[in-house]
Order: sequence, then C-alpha cells, then structure tokens
Amino acid sequence: MGLRARRRNLVIWSQSAASAGRGGGSRRPWAARAKPVRRRIRTAVLLTVIALKPLARAVQARWRPLLAGAALTATGVILRSSTVGHVVLLPGLLLLLSAPLLPGTSGADRERRSELARQLSVYSTPAQRRDLEAMLDQYPDPVTHELRDILARQAVATAAGPRIPGGGRTG
Repeated sequence: MGLRARRRNLVIWSQSAASAGRGGGSRRPWAARAKPVRRRIRTAVLLTVIALKPLARAVQARWRPLLAGAALTATGVILRSSTVGHVVLLPGLLLLLSAPLLPGTSGADRERRSELARQLSVYSTPAQRRDLEAMLDQYPDPVTHELRDILARQAVATAAGPRIPGGGRTG
C-alpha cells in the first residue's frame, strides 16, 4: 500500500467567529447578547404572572363590570374627538372605578351555591317548579332571593337548549 495523495478540494463546514465577517468580527454582534435578554424577558413575564394571580382571584367575581368598563373606556379614548367618545368614556371610567367596590365571593360561597343549584335541579318539570315557587312565595324576597336567582338561571338554561349540538337530554 502506498501513501494517499493529498486532497486538493477541502470543504470548510463551519467558520470560526473571527473569520466569519470581512473585518474579522462576526456579522451579528447582537446575537451573543440576545439569549440573556430573552431569558430576562421570560423571567420578568413569569414573575409578573405569578404576582398577578391573587389579583386575578380578587377580580374573578367582578370581571363583567371590568370588561364592560374596559371596552367603554377604550371606545371613548379611540373616539375622543367626537361627542360619542365623551358620552361613552365617562360610564366606562365609572365602571372601572366601581368594580373594586363590589363584594366578592369566597370559595366556600361558590361551593355552597353550586351545591344548592344541584339540589334545585331536581325540580325539573314545570309542575314541580310551580310548586316550589308557590312555597317560596310564602317567604319574603330577601330570604329567598338566592333560590329565585338560581331557579331563573336554570330556567333560562333549559329554555336555551343544549349548548353542544347533540348533547341534550334524550327521551
């Protein structure tokens, strides 16, 4: 066996950082700094989300006025040059400012209300509902307002039909 001839067609698969650009430096000087910046941004967003979790729990009961207030305020700011913008902006700001003053519900209240709704779902026929409403009429409204509210929501839900096509009751 003889010696192999030297290869004349060399291929460079990767260039070093010094020989990548014309001036001896890399073409993208910002590429080396991008990873730490992205990591800091991700960390900041994660810490912000963790810090806002208690606020999200507090807002849970008040999201409807907040949503309406944000929509009206944004519309008022966008249309601020017209009279419609001024008319819409004030109620939006009032809703935003009054939402924190609404009473919130605790986890125990939500569980109690869902248990009550389950128990009231037994009264499903119109005759049973009329009998229950006749019993509730014997008591003052401040005592039975929660029961009436749950019954009204259930009546609206049954009148609207199933939310998922084919997911309703059969029979």
